Amino acid sequence: MSDTDNLCFDATKIDKLQELREHGVTAYPYTFERKDTVREIRERFAGIGHEKSAEEVSTAGRIYVVRQHGKTIFADMGDSDGKIQLYLRKNDLGEEQFDLFRQYIDAGDIVGVVGHVFRTKMGEITIWVDRFELLTKSICPLPEKFHGLKNVEARYRQRYLDLIMNEDSRETFRTRSRIISLLRQFLFERDYLEFETPTLQPIYGGANARPFTTHHHALDQKLYLRIAPELYLKRLVVGGFDKVFEIAKNFRNEDIDTNHNPEFSMVEIYEAYRDYNDMMDLTEGIFSYLVEEVHGKITCSFAGHDLDFARPWRRLTMEEAVREYAGIDIHAHSVEELRAFGLAHCVEGSESAATRGEFLALFFDHFGEKHLIQPTFVYDFPIENSPLAKKHREKEGLTERFELFIAGMEMANGFSELNDPLDQKARLEAQDAKRRRGDLEAQMIDYDFINALGYGMPPTGGVGIGIDRLVMLLTGKESIKEILLFPQMKTASPGQNEPEPGQNNGEE
Repeated sequence: MSDTDNLCFDATKIDKLQELREHGVTAYPYTFERKDTVREIRERFAGIGHEKSAEEVSTAGRIYVVRQHGKTIFADMGDSDGKIQLYLRKNDLGEEQFDLFRQYIDAGDIVGVVGHVFRTKMGEITIWVDRFELLTKSICPLPEKFHGLKNVEARYRQRYLDLIMNEDSRETFRTRSRIISLLRQFLFERDYLEFETPTLQPIYGGANARPFTTHHHALDQKLYLRIAPELYLKRLVVGGFDKVFEIAKNFRNEDIDTNHNPEFSMVEIYEAYRDYNDMMDLTEGIFSYLVEEVHGKITCSFAGHDLDFARPWRRLTMEEAVREYAGIDIHAHSVEELRAFGLAHCVEGSESAATRGEFLALFFDHFGEKHLIQPTFVYDFPIENSPLAKKHREKEGLTERFELFIAGMEMANGFSELNDPLDQKARLEAQDAKRRRGDLEAQMIDYDFINALGYGMPPTGGVGIGIDRLVMLLTGKESIKEILLFPQMKTASPGQNEPEPGQNNGEE
């Protein structure tokens, strides 16, 4: 089966298209003077009565339903703002135009209309059409009108069709756009500068993750899609920009599940002369602000949980979390005893862990995360899994690092940023050694970044927030695929791209 066999083209619709061309009708004109959106018409004529308005309106959109009643036609037309009813009469349009609409305009077609607004006896705001123009002839059938596009696989693979048919999906992505705009506004109002750093990098770093690799032929050089913008943003702090952020697309060659997609969005924020306590405060402020702006209150629901974002939020150290949820004090046991405990409880990684710090991180991941429902900061991470965070000022073997958890999901990760070039060199060399031994998620050593630190980076706090999970939280969607316009999916099998059966041709 060839790729063309997967096309949705409908023979009847193609025949109509050919007939229109034979009649000299342009099925794909170049422009239309749309003066009003559906929302504007509904707002402006909210108080309209049964008499036609004196004011003329001009709008355009997709036809969803056509209902024919002899010499009159009712149709539902929609744009990005919503839907409105159309009313067409043979006496107004003339026989030729009326028959053109009746015979050739189907659900899915895009039309422009000019007319006057009135309210039907059923109370529906309606456009009484004086003239119309076919703007786009659709040759693929829409799913059956009463059910829309419900197949989850089809919704993800054919997001354009999902957006055509499902208002809930359109609203989700409107909200996503608004969240990102509000996030920028929050940071701009606090004098942060937005920058763009390289997506293609000769050395990847800034997180522990397996990268995607590519090759630049002209340079004859291996390159990597970035896993994080961190090391480049810190270079900007070295260069004298004290408050910086980037909303970045990152790429990690990892599993796909309800919380992970190999291409994802993050915001990373850095501020000179701050530490991880300040970054926790900033993170609280961002989330509380966004929740209130999106929901009009300081609470929201997600995954069956009623979440309260009133500040301050709960904060506990990783050691406290492990004592509370795993029932074990890391410092009261030898490494051998910790390994036995981990193996007895099927904690992944217990076989190879060799230090108390490694077991602390493993036990928290296994026992703790799922219990953290209300917004909670877990802080003071072991140095073993925090190669870019500053050593704790008081606690040996730990770093000044935190993660934010909400509804059992990690939502943010921040540090007092390591700015000692010698310490950073030693830690990245240790990471690189692990990578050479086969750890696919260990970081490379970036000597230019170390060199930048050698020129002096001021005390700095930083935090990265996952935008996709943030949007999941604020829209109540429990799968990351619901809030990504085009999630990564396995290549479809033949026939898998076909829309659901059930064509609505606009006739009842």
